[in-house]
Amino acid sequence: MDREIVELSSLLGRALFARGWTLATAESCSGGLLAGAVTATPGSSNWFERGFVTYSNESKMDLLGVAPATLARYGAVSEETAREMADGAIAHSHADVAIAITGIAGPDGGSAAKPVGTIWLAWRQRHGDSTQAETHCFPGDRETVRLRVVTIALERLIALVRADAALS
Repeated sequence: MDREIVELSSLLGRALFARGWTLATAESCSGGLLAGAVTATPGSSNWFERGFVTYSNESKMDLLGVAPATLARYGAVSEETAREMADGAIAHSHADVAIAITGIAGPDGGSAAKPVGTIWLAWRQRHGDSTQAETHCFPGDRETVRLRVVTIALERLIALVRADAALS
């Protein structure tokens, strides 16, 4: 596994454990790579609650409650879908924080509006005010895009947990 991802996962685990929080993941294009990274971290059973791999639109609807209308109007790779995935991961788990990943890792599936490498991330704290989201377009092959989005996801989660700790 990528050294940076291992280090970030360890940092996230320590931050979550210190807060007494647990994490849920909702992944599409990363196919469980984020959940795999965090469960490779020793002690993750203390802070990783569950992961959803929702590759198909049907699984996004069935497991996370993503609205069919959202998928029809905006598509699976959209801010709206990512937000609903994160909200669904919170709603369908006992986790304190959740993150969602959806995108086009390639090599196929891109368009002019959503080229290969387009990724949406969304994250939510159970008792937070709102779901946050951001998009990226990463260059590179499928493996590069997937590793990059996992790195960014871990960085965003660490920032979220640390920011909340600073407010407490």
